[in-house]
Amino acid sequence: MMKRPLTLKFLFGYLLFMIALTLFCLTFGTNYIHKYVSNEKKAELYTYAQFIEDKYFTNLYDSASSYLNTAIAKEIQQYDSVLQTHVWVTNQTGTLLVDSENINLQGNNYIINDYDKSFFSEYYYENKTLSPLMQEPMLTVILPVTVNYSIRGYIIVYQPMEIFLQSISNFENILYLALLSIGIILAVFLIYCWFITIRPSKKIVKALYAYSSGDYDHTLSLHGKDEYEQMNTELNFLAEQLQNLDDYQKNFIANVSHDFRSPLTSIKGYAEAMQDGTIPPEMYNKYLDIIAFETERLTKLTNNLLSLNSFERGMANLDITSFDINHIIKRTANSFEGTCVKKHVKLNLTFSEKETFVNADKSKIQQVLYNLIDNAIKFSHNNSQIRITTIEKKEKVIVSIKDFGIGIPKNSLKKVWERFYKTDLSRGKDRKGTGLGLSITKEIINAHNENINVTSTEGVGTEFTFTLPLTTPNEI
Repeated sequence: MMKRPLTLKFLFGYLLFMIALTLFCLTFGTNYIHKYVSNEKKAELYTYAQFIEDKYFTNLYDSASSYLNTAIAKEIQQYDSVLQTHVWVTNQTGTLLVDSENINLQGNNYIINDYDKSFFSEYYYENKTLSPLMQEPMLTVILPVTVNYSIRGYIIVYQPMEIFLQSISNFENILYLALLSIGIILAVFLIYCWFITIRPSKKIVKALYAYSSGDYDHTLSLHGKDEYEQMNTELNFLAEQLQNLDDYQKNFIANVSHDFRSPLTSIKGYAEAMQDGTIPPEMYNKYLDIIAFETERLTKLTNNLLSLNSFERGMANLDITSFDINHIIKRTANSFEGTCVKKHVKLNLTFSEKETFVNADKSKIQQVLYNLIDNAIKFSHNNSQIRITTIEKKEKVIVSIKDFGIGIPKNSLKKVWERFYKTDLSRGKDRKGTGLGLSITKEIINAHNENINVTSTEGVGTEFTFTLPLTTPNEI
């Protein structure tokens, strides 16, 4: 199905609105203008007729003097020249007494009823003719003059229709000009809306298409202090995170492949050598031990990956109990006795209290302690010491594992929690490590809603600290 761009929708909506507005103006607008101008003209002509009635009523109907009527006609003619009108005055029978347009017609016994018997039945006409007296179409008003409830005569004021039509045309021109102005203003407004909505939306779509295609280097640039600026920041941040995730996935696959390939190559090589007789039977035990060791490495790597995956997916269920953290530290430290003897490393345990009970998952905290102590021993110098302390502070216990070994470079401190990450200084000392121990450690502490931090100085040593909630024995 063909998609319609938003720009076409904007244009279609604009054209539809303008067509509807134009049709409305051409129907209701012109009808309203005609009615309005008609009422205004009618009121204007009636007012003029009433003025003539008030000023000349007595002289017109109480005098039979033709000279006087002519004088009045000439006077009215002056008003007509200003108002662009003409005036007839008749008696009650319709006989023409005054004609301001053609004074010579007066007194010739022109009787309006002889030309149109129904002329005086209406008081307002549009496009009226009355040949031969009124040959051009006229706008006409008729004002009956009454005395004691009886009609004494009529005052007829008429004006050429072209003046009436010109007034309508003037109003219609104003209407069309307003319509054009609305169209221009609306077009400018739509262009403005296009620039502040559609244009940035197109940039966003282009950026999203680039990100979906793997082009994370594409930079979205939206300006303005509005939601689009916030969206610009969020999408650029998203692109950075996707780039990091993409790099992480590549590194992850490369590291997993490497860490699996090495022991698998050893196992496969020694097994084939034993099978084809390259390794004599008397050497089997030696190489079987190597195969068992490499198998253990694979098992440990697999278990670590499964542990990390379960934490990330929120599937790691914690078995929270109350236990003495000092006792667990002692037990974990004792498990490194052989390694410490070989490297002449001494573990100094210092506890602020004889017993310190915490609420946590005992097995997973033991794993954290094992990873941190193992890491500290691995990067300590021979004939050095490692200090392990617990300090109670408010409702928390702070556990510290501090070594005086090679330390961590400053630019590597933030990366030590990443999967498979190994500092350049550690690569020669930790060829068999998986690089997952600290990642698992952080995930376990985070699952407890606690904090873990690291401080280090290269060539001086490293200290890992984490917190756990204090409790009393058998509290839960």
